[in-house]
Order: sequence, then structure tokens, then C-alpha cells
Amino acid sequence: MRELKLWLEGLAADQTPDFDECLSRLGRFFPWLERFADTPQEPEWHGEGDVAIHTAMVLDALYQLLDGPAKHLSGSKRQALILAALLHDIAKPVTTRVKLLHGVERLAATGHEEQGASYLAPKLMALPLDYSVVTMILGLVGFHQLPKLLVVRNQGYSRYLHLALNTDLELMYWLERADMQGRICADQAAQLDILEQFAMFAQEYGLWQVADPRTDVLSAVQVKNTPREQIYLDNYAVSELAGGDIVMAEEAIARTYRAASVYGHLYVMCGISGSGKSSWIQTHLADCQLISLDEIRAEIHGDRTCQKDPGRVVHLARDRLKAALAKRRHVVWDATNLRLDYRKILCDSGRAYGALVTLVIFHLDVSSLKANDRNRRYTVGGAVIDDQLKSLQWPSVTEAHRMIVVGDNGKTLARFGSFQEGEPG
Repeated sequence: MRELKLWLEGLAADQTPDFDECLSRLGRFFPWLERFADTPQEPEWHGEGDVAIHTAMVLDALYQLLDGPAKHLSGSKRQALILAALLHDIAKPVTTRVKLLHGVERLAATGHEEQGASYLAPKLMALPLDYSVVTMILGLVGFHQLPKLLVVRNQGYSRYLHLALNTDLELMYWLERADMQGRICADQAAQLDILEQFAMFAQEYGLWQVADPRTDVLSAVQVKNTPREQIYLDNYAVSELAGGDIVMAEEAIARTYRAASVYGHLYVMCGISGSGKSSWIQTHLADCQLISLDEIRAEIHGDRTCQKDPGRVVHLARDRLKAALAKRRHVVWDATNLRLDYRKILCDSGRAYGALVTLVIFHLDVSSLKANDRNRRYTVGGAVIDDQLKSLQWPSVTEAHRMIVVGDNGKTLARFGSFQEGEPG
């Protein structure tokens, strides 16, 4: 591992390993890399050939950029950018299909961005990387289809802010520059021009080379007399602006005026079995009303592991959630919540009742998950954990008002959003 750590540190400095070297170093951590050479691409969009050839060309293009107009990038940003370039198409081997597009059969890899981030999330934790680098890689891989779409669809500030909350827009620009330069296609010049427009809009909106894209938004709404009320306003202003519900941050002041003084919290857990959700709740959220699907199964069936009648379990849990939210109680929803649609229902319910919604993500590597599972009272087994990993849809920062990321042994890895002193995480 020490040798690998030194190699990864070289990416943060001046090293420029080609695809074959990257594959030899990281193939055992990301087995789908081994399938790149066997994964074809649509010839009209990728005349260069398979995903391995394309990725090699993307890396070469990125190194040229890093030696030229992107020479100012160094350290963790350089490291994250190189690894994102290597891994940006990691899910193409499992998503590439022949599809009928506008009456023509094409090779397409629909959803490879999101699926790639979900595949990478637990595996990246096995590498000796700073967590900020892991976050950057996941954001770049998971959203790399968006820059051109924002321009083509003539999207405004809110969608650029939404993307900026999830990834660094400058790094995304350089990744997509390399992605376009690292291919053979007839419209390459036009595609590169679209990326230049993306960069122009990002700069115009004040979202280029910024440490925190929320800064300008928050500066416009610092009007509350108490920290508790201000935290509520801060998070709602950013969330509603990024969601397109308002066009100016100041609109959130009136929209949250009453709720800011009487709101409850909703904490939504998200994590594989064995990641430490229940222990974290006991430590940090003991004063919250707990809604646990396992506990409800035990209540109904006398066995928390019983999977019979899941609809009844979920229906009862949601009824209890709505009752708690209506009374503005602090409530925590304890379940794996690995799928986006499950989390969306919960987060939308919280917003509908005026709660401040915090997503708590448990981010561990696979070996730690399985070791933790073996050592806990209610074990599910390695096969179940493997199935859960396959169904994982990695959360975005903007799914809830705030996000806390928790690692092994309950360690806080990151927080996104505004928090009051002494809050969990």
C-alpha cells in the first residue's frame, strides 16, 4: 500500500502515467477497468474505437492541458482530475447497449455517469486518498454529462449552481475538454465550442474557481437574530435557488419567515448494512423520534429480519413520519435507503412539512462493511452486502438541504450545507 500511496501522490505532483500503467496499478481495485478494451463505442461519436483507446487518449489530452492552460492545477485537484479522467467511463462496460435513437441504431451507454459514481464510491475508499479527493472524483464522474447539456438546453443560473454544489465547475470543464479532445468525431470543434460557452457562463455566474459556491447566496440572506433561524434560512435559500423554486436568494426570507422559528429536523440515513447507522444515531440523535424499518418489522412480525409484507411495514413507517413532521418533531429515518427514489420520497415529505432535511451518508470500503457486519449482533452476511452494493445509487449533495458523510467508527468525513455549532457530525 505504501508503494501505491507514493504513486498516487505522484499524480498530485507531476506524474503522467498512461492508461496501461494506471490499469496495472488500479485494475485490482476497479475490475471494470479490465473490460474497457472489450467495450465498443458508437463509431460516429468515437471513431477512435473501444473505451480503452478512448480513455488512453483522454489521459494524453489531459496531460497536454495540464502542461499548458491548466498548468495552475496542482495537488489534490490535479490528482482528482487525473483519476476522474481514468475512471469517467468506468460503467460503460455494463451500460453499453444497441439503442434506436432517432430511427438509427447506435451504441449508447445511458446512465453510465451515475452508475459509475455508485460503483466507484465504496471502492475508492480502499485507496489511500484524502476524502476531499474522493468527493471530487465522484462529482466529476457522476455529473460529467451535464456541462454540454446546460448550454444546449439554455439553462440558467439555478442549474449551474446545482452542478457547482456537486462538483468543481473548473475541474469539470478541464475533464470535459480532455474527454472531447480524446476522441475522433466529425463535430469535435462544435462540441469544444459548447464547452467554452459552459466555462463562460460559469464565470459569469460567479461559480468559477470558488471555494464555496454558496458564498454569494448566503451573503444576501444574513438577516436572522438567532443561529437556529439563520441556519434554516441559509439551507432553504441555497436549496430552493439550486432547485429553481426561486430566482433570487432574498425570496427565501419571506418563504421561510414563519417556519424558521418552529421547524423540526428530519435526518435520513443512507448506508449499507454494517456501516454503523444505528450506533451513530444512538450517539448523535438520541433525542430524536426514531423510525426504524427493522424495529417496525420486529413490532409486526416479532422478527426484525422478517421480509414479509414489506408494504405494510413501509406504510406504517411513513404514517409515523408524517405524524412526527406535522408536529415539527425532530425525527430520524433509519433504513439503508440505497435507492434514489426511496430517498426522494422521504426528503420531499420533509420539505413539504417545512423540516430541515439532512441526509447522513455512511461511506466505507467493502472490506470494512463486511468486517463490521460479522462483528455485530444482527448480521446479514456478505452475499446480502454484495447485493446492496449493486443496488446502491450514490447520493448527490443536493438531494437534501444538508449532507453529513460518516466513515468507519463513526468518523465525520465531510459536511455539506450550513450547520449550527454543536450539531451532529
